[in-house]
Amino acid sequence: MSMCEYLNKRGDFYLKDAGSTSGLYFPLANEAGYMASITPRGGGDAKIDQNHFLMPPVSVVDLHNTRLTRTAWLKIENGQVWSVTGGSHEQKTHNAETQGVKAGPLWHTILRENAEAQLSAEMTTFVPIDDVHAEVTRLLVRNAGEQPVRVVPTVVIPMYGRSADSLRDHRHVTSLLNVTEVGTNGVYLTPTMSFDERGHVRNTTVYAVLGADSRPSTPVGCYPDLDVFIGEGGDAERPRVIYDDEYAGKNLLQSGAVVHGSEAVGALQFAPAEIPPGGTHEIYIVAGIFPDQSTASAALNAYGGAEKFETALQNNRTFWHGKLNTVACTTADPDFDSWMRWVSLQPILRRIYGCSFLPHHDYGRGGRGWRDLWQDCLALLLMEPESVRETLLQNLAGVRFDGTNATIIGTRPGEFIADRNNISRVWMDHGAWPLLTIQLYIDQTGDLSFLFESQEYFSDPQWARAQQKIQQDHSDSTTLYNQNGEVVFGSVLEHLLLQQLSAFFHVGSHNSIRLEGGDWNDGLDMAAEGGESVAFTGLYASNLQWLADAVLKVAKSTQRPIVVAQELLMLLDHYTASDIDYSNPKAKNDVLQRFFSACKNGPSGVFINLNHEKLAADLKQKSESIIAHVRGHGESDASKGYGWFNGYYDNSGRRDRGRF
Repeated sequence: MSMCEYLNKRGDFYLKDAGSTSGLYFPLANEAGYMASITPRGGGDAKIDQNHFLMPPVSVVDLHNTRLTRTAWLKIENGQVWSVTGGSHEQKTHNAETQGVKAGPLWHTILRENAEAQLSAEMTTFVPIDDVHAEVTRLLVRNAGEQPVRVVPTVVIPMYGRSADSLRDHRHVTSLLNVTEVGTNGVYLTPTMSFDERGHVRNTTVYAVLGADSRPSTPVGCYPDLDVFIGEGGDAERPRVIYDDEYAGKNLLQSGAVVHGSEAVGALQFAPAEIPPGGTHEIYIVAGIFPDQSTASAALNAYGGAEKFETALQNNRTFWHGKLNTVACTTADPDFDSWMRWVSLQPILRRIYGCSFLPHHDYGRGGRGWRDLWQDCLALLLMEPESVRETLLQNLAGVRFDGTNATIIGTRPGEFIADRNNISRVWMDHGAWPLLTIQLYIDQTGDLSFLFESQEYFSDPQWARAQQKIQQDHSDSTTLYNQNGEVVFGSVLEHLLLQQLSAFFHVGSHNSIRLEGGDWNDGLDMAAEGGESVAFTGLYASNLQWLADAVLKVAKSTQRPIVVAQELLMLLDHYTASDIDYSNPKAKNDVLQRFFSACKNGPSGVFINLNHEKLAADLKQKSESIIAHVRGHGESDASKGYGWFNGYYDNSGRRDRGRF
């Protein structure tokens, strides 16, 4: 693999022979929610969510398997055919071509040159920063020879137009719902129905591939039917409409033509262009997902021209460089500084793409998980700090009163959804992350008053760390109500206390915090019955210590009263002098079960004021008991003055690490 050559301090780079390295791809996105990837050969996909894919969904294994990619075919007057992204059979082994990628945050240019044809091409793609779900491409073809050259360009963008579920489930059936129309500027795909897990509903979304060239000129026709484009006996690397003039002429459709019930493709053919020596020919393409045809047409009008494209591209560069300038890194190594620009971009991309929408990140069905909400905020504290306080407070609405949390995140801030499949899932580490993030926020800002902001609790049929099911009186709501039928509110501090205290008492036979059914270890040994995490037990000890310190700081600086639901006293045993033996796992479990029983139908609605010093002492004692336990029992062999620390116990209660 070639090394990147950084071109400036902004992080722009050139990568020679980029197409010769398998698995490379580049993100193309905006904050409006358009999420795409592109490879050095034009592969990748584009979507706005799980149910709206412009191009066929791809995972990383598809990047070298998928032959239908973004490209442009040039039919040269001497009969030669050339793909500007190297997409033909012949170009796979053609030694007369050089290729590479030039890119920056977040624009991407595919470069290719054919010495025999004396042609070179640049295909630059980016996503505008406006509220548009589309990518914009400029194809620039240059004549490097001494004689004029005449070419017939056909730009190709793959089209899919439905849910990722249909890639295998009802792929053919859903293609029968396709209505693909040829317009003045390109192809509009509008399936009659959305046919996915949400139900069978009438579809109004339009998937469009539109274009214009630099003359300016609209396409002379389109090939919207994928089967026709490829042709009998052809394939995506040798489509018959490109290689067979007679076949192409019979099947070129004009504006107004409609194709029903076929897989679609955005194949736009433009009028022949004669390029003088040293001259160029340009084509502009807008491909995206729109509410209607007029919005799609307006996007082409906004970006489909030399000046409009360049303005939008510069706006894109200015926007992303502004984002990345929030955190600057300057060292003696300018290449390292440029690389760090891309490191700074990663948290922003993770927030946009979630876990599911890049080729290597094909986890789940879109959106973010509980850890993601809080880890994203860690990055936002540096990159976009002005929005973090409200986001942190909204996220706490996902905490249950048993100390666990929702695992399905809605699309709106602070929206959490009950599990659709009624599956009991809890992760033992989830309670640790909100405190870590809020700790960084308070340490950075000094905003101790945030601990006293008020927030609701999440409620669904799961209770007692997913060990029980409860019948909800408010079945249409995920809001927690108390025993008087009132919405339950609690301070940020109360939310954090519940998460740490619930975990503290939920221990296994080795007195470390138990693994849960959702933890990653279930992929190795299904450790929800007997597994324990020593590592995260230590982390909860740190969290309890920070809470104790924070409570003392509140007492010293503001003396604000600490008001909590009275049921929390059941978990603050040393506060009430209950004298629980922390070395006894059963005694700790019994405390937690009594708490669960008392709050099964919601808390009573009675609140109490806690003494700052007594609360801090209780939390500190819990923290110190964990630390002493881990130091005394986590080390597997210290007979020679050193040893291995065990991180986990498996489902049979055996140490996962250490000397045996």
